[in-house]
Amino acid sequence: MFKKATHRLTLAVCLYLAAMHLAFANDNEALNELYTHFNEAFNELDVSRIQSIYSEDACYIPESQGEEITVGRDNIVALYKTFFGKIQHKKAKIEVDFRVIERNIEGTSATDIGYYLIRFHPSVDAGEPVSEFAGKFVTVSKKKANGKWYLTVDTNNRAEAAFYFNAKPSLNLYYGRQFSAINSYVKPKIHDEPEH
Repeated sequence: MFKKATHRLTLAVCLYLAAMHLAFANDNEALNELYTHFNEAFNELDVSRIQSIYSEDACYIPESQGEEITVGRDNIVALYKTFFGKIQHKKAKIEVDFRVIERNIEGTSATDIGYYLIRFHPSVDAGEPVSEFAGKFVTVSKKKANGKWYLTVDTNNRAEAAFYFNAKPSLNLYYGRQFSAINSYVKPKIHDEPEH
């Protein structure tokens, strides 16, 4: 009798742990999907994709000292609409990528920490080189009753692009595409200059 009870308890614990592992894996996948939505929104300059990422009561904390905190999904979407509009007006393209280096999930709350890289492609007519800038970010996401994760806090500040490029992948965390580094300044070659 004792053996059967122990066996049932062991089986129950194993099933519980397997279910928790599966739920944790599903949560990681769902959280990673938020970054895919960001990538697509930037690539397509599609504000509707941004709208699906944030919760109604989300807060965006900009890096600039001269800007206040933006509260509410509609207000955050309005910022992106203006930003994407400027890119479209210039007939340019923009890409973003992320590398999450740390994630803490507690119940229905998750905090991600990592680096981002934004690459700006001017219009062909502009004759300007591709440029990029990078930064660090912290996001807080909440899992709603419908089972979906939404950003509730989004904050970032600038950082050297090297931090993004040197970030190592972590198991189950979003690591993005493999942007290769670009030279922001290439010294022009003068014809009479000796080769080194």
